[in-house]
Amino acid sequence: MTNRIAGRTALVTGAGNGLGRAISLGLAEHGARVVLVGRNTQKLDRVAAEIHTALGDGGPARAAVCDTADPASVAALAAELAEEDISILINNAGIAGPVAPLVDITPQDWDAVFAVNVRGVYLMCAAFIPAMTERGRGDVINVASVSGKRPLARRTPYTASKMAVIGLTTSLAYEVGPLGVNVNTLSPGPVRGPRMERNFRLEAERTGTSAADAEEAFVSRSALHRMVEESEVADAVIAMLHMPGLCAADIDLSAGMVAR
Repeated sequence: MTNRIAGRTALVTGAGNGLGRAISLGLAEHGARVVLVGRNTQKLDRVAAEIHTALGDGGPARAAVCDTADPASVAALAAELAEEDISILINNAGIAGPVAPLVDITPQDWDAVFAVNVRGVYLMCAAFIPAMTERGRGDVINVASVSGKRPLARRTPYTASKMAVIGLTTSLAYEVGPLGVNVNTLSPGPVRGPRMERNFRLEAERTGTSAADAEEAFVSRSALHRMVEESEVADAVIAMLHMPGLCAADIDLSAGMVAR
């Protein structure tokens, strides 16, 4: 299989930990120069050091601080990276938001989730896709969630924001696909890590059970009866980038949490 990643520059948002870290490491392992974007310099530097340690000179990485929900911050990032030939954009940055009934969610909490999860994707695409269309080549993967496509009580801001990302992606794909840019969505299911541990803890507190019981009740809904691993999400990104005919697609990676 031809390596469609080697020698290209990839920008990954939310790269300081979790899925962003795993995706960044995977891209570097396949020969990409990775621009690590996030709000925490120390976390980004640690991931950059991991890449350098693992791959040496063959794994270049650069950290760049940005609040992707802030237009001025994104504009400054675009200016900082003006000399970078970014042809892969992975919009991974996101927040979980409140766990509460809709009637108890404040407008401020709602707006905070949409600012990061939706406006951030819009701003990053608007900033970096024009150079891709000018060159006639590029790949954009927006990380959504299967939670945008199934009921998830007490998580309405999050689920609504992720469905919005899917809608943004499919429409954008038809705008820039004819100009050589592939735009797709990757929708992971529950990914093992601190975020899901938080959710299980909050659910256990609400129901008077244990976190282990809350986890078991959750994963039992999936065909594989397990969560997805961060490394599997990174592998999915790599696989999607190796499919030149993939455009306007929404790929579920949920261990069978949803079926369509």
